[in-house]
Amino acid sequence: MTAIPFDVFAFTHSLVDSGIPNKQADTIAQAFSKAIQESNETVIEHTKITIEHFKSEYKLDDVATNKSLDARITETELKIELVRKDIEVIRAELKRDIEGVKTDIEKSRNDLIKWFVGTAFAIASIGFMLARFFTHGVL
Repeated sequence: MTAIPFDVFAFTHSLVDSGIPNKQADTIAQAFSKAIQESNETVIEHTKITIEHFKSEYKLDDVATNKSLDARITETELKIELVRKDIEVIRAELKRDIEGVKTDIEKSRNDLIKWFVGTAFAIASIGFMLARFFTHGVL
């Protein structure tokens, strides 16, 4: 069974291009890659269990009839479809989580800008006050 291909570098690059800092983009990409890998491992494990189940239930060493083979094929196709749906759900959850992270990053960036502007204004005000204080010869 083959794994779902996932290009961590390309994903990280697209996150960085969308404005997410490099370190955070790398962390998101690694988490996404790990989730896909775990999903693949789960699918592989379920497939192995299903195969073992079929081997024991239908005694594959015996000659199987076309009717039993058709039933097994149909059942396997249904299980594959369920796994595909599970993968789609995981993808949707990951997309939602990534959007949440992007929103949090944007909020943090806006807060940082507010603090920076406020601090710069406060420092400038103190500087003007001191300049006025010293230029009027009070000391």
